Amino acid sequence: MTKETDENSLRYDRMVERALRSVARQAIEEVMKDGLPDDHHFYITFLTDYDGVQIPDYLRERYPGEMTIVLQYQFYDLSVDDDILRVTLSFNNIPEKLVVPLAAVTIFADPSVNFALQFQPIDADGDYDDDPNGIAEAIADMAEDDDKDTNKKPKEKGEVVSLDQFRKKD
Repeated sequence: MTKETDENSLRYDRMVERALRSVARQAIEEVMKDGLPDDHHFYITFLTDYDGVQIPDYLRERYPGEMTIVLQYQFYDLSVDDDILRVTLSFNNIPEKLVVPLAAVTIFADPSVNFALQFQPIDADGDYDDDPNGIAEAIADMAEDDDKDTNKKPKEKGEVVSLDQFRKKD
């Protein structure tokens, strides 16, 4: 397809991506209003170097490129609008406010119901990047591990989960 054809075509891929991102936003809005029901909890993975992401420098250094947060027991000041997710989480007993553009989110998962969405990162031009790292497989592994571990201790709010443990090693 030529660039001219792309510009004149309906971009269903972008429409679907926006619709799926709105599902994540709506889930967060419901939690803002009513809290997390039952065993629901969210894994939210985002690009730490994405323009507009505001996290402490020590977290950016520890998780260069990508970070996963868990919203389950202790989170504060949760808010979301059309573009931005804001939440305060505790890291080593220090509350930290995180500001994450929704465009930086690459995974939204609720392992309690085996639900996950994988998003293509949106670059500065509004184009979607490909996912060469097999994140979809990592999501499935996360949900499977969550189901298997029935005697697990509750995760602390603000726990960071590295997806490196789920990736295939070459």
